[in-house]
Amino acid sequence: MSAPSAPFHRGEAEAPDAERLMRSRYSAFAQRDAAYLWKTLHPDHPLRARPEADVVRELRAFAQAHQYPGLTVLGHQPPDASGLARVLFFARVFEKGRDQSFVERSDFRHDGTGWRYLEGVLKLPRDLPVPPESLTLDTFPAD
Repeated sequence: MSAPSAPFHRGEAEAPDAERLMRSRYSAFAQRDAAYLWKTLHPDHPLRARPEADVVRELRAFAQAHQYPGLTVLGHQPPDASGLARVLFFARVFEKGRDQSFVERSDFRHDGTGWRYLEGVLKLPRDLPVPPESLTLDTFPAD
């Protein structure tokens, strides 16, 4: 049985919404699919100003250095009038046995072809006033 995001990774389909794109990007990190991570960056993302080969190499090295045991979506917001969609998630990530997990509020925009990752605000669990799983988009401390 293939993973739900496999058609996205293979280029057979585009994620239908920002939440599915975010889930597929987490899966791409776990599968070390750096080409997909590049493809799903919005044209306005700062990494897109750099050479693709350099960014793909760095993404692959990052993905290979980490383990990705789980993801919890804490909330999502459909596109607003400007086309911006948001997803709040708790990503479990480990590097050499050390917990590097984080909560991120990610912004996504459609680029005419599909949903793309624009930017995100990341918080470590130790810097949060409440347990990560209790956060919502409204309570996420963005400052």
